[in-house]
Amino acid sequence: MDRIPQDPPATGRARRNRDADWDDWPVADYLAENYRRLHPCDIGVIRHHSAVYRRFAPGALARTLELGAGPNLYPLMLAGAAGRAVDALEPSAAGVRYLREQLTRGIDDSWRPFYALCRSLDPALPEDCAEALRRVRVVRGTADDVVPGTYDLASMNFVAESVTEDFGEFTALCEAFVRAVRPGGTLLAAFMERMPSYRIGDGPVWPACPVDETALRSVFAPRTSGLRIGRVEKDLTLPEYGDTGILLLTAEALTAEAQAPAPA
Repeated sequence: MDRIPQDPPATGRARRNRDADWDDWPVADYLAENYRRLHPCDIGVIRHHSAVYRRFAPGALARTLELGAGPNLYPLMLAGAAGRAVDALEPSAAGVRYLREQLTRGIDDSWRPFYALCRSLDPALPEDCAEALRRVRVVRGTADDVVPGTYDLASMNFVAESVTEDFGEFTALCEAFVRAVRPGGTLLAAFMERMPSYRIGDGPVWPACPVDETALRSVFAPRTSGLRIGRVEKDLTLPEYGDTGILLLTAEALTAEAQAPAPA
């Protein structure tokens, strides 16, 4: 039987990012539930993201960011042709440890179908996944550590909506994500749609902020241009997390001219 996420004990307030022990994030259970095989939703996200990276010639992006990388390798794989340097920013000690092990020892065999799909969609990717991931630097840190305007492209997958129950904090994380890129830089993201706080394996309930397309537009439309939001249907091959699908976002950070106030 599928597990239904259970509400955490009432505390009288929304739990925020700092209220969860992310260093103890259950990497093995998370991978077992989500990434030990290629799911239909993964195919949908990879197809969407690959189309964005294919807009750029190989090596055209001097520096890209994966914000809150976690143990998910396919966003890092996808950046391996267009991006000359990829920063995988991750706050969790467990997540950092897994990423560094994968980069130094070689990827788990379960990731090979993911890379095969990435490369079939973007033949500019190196034949060897290890070569694509050689561009990746794992950095332990949070969105607060990002210097604004550093990156040509920033990617964020299942992060801002999955670490807090507070919509104000969700908005602040998305704002930091937008600020990470230079004016006119590319933003690429995936969000779980309407996902409540959730459980991985038999561990604790982790905080989440249910968001829909209207919520994403309210956050990103004033801060970006060219905003586009697509959707992947709910994947019934995954555990039941309470979500209704995946929302896929692309946009560009406002240029300096667009940010400037109109003359009085």
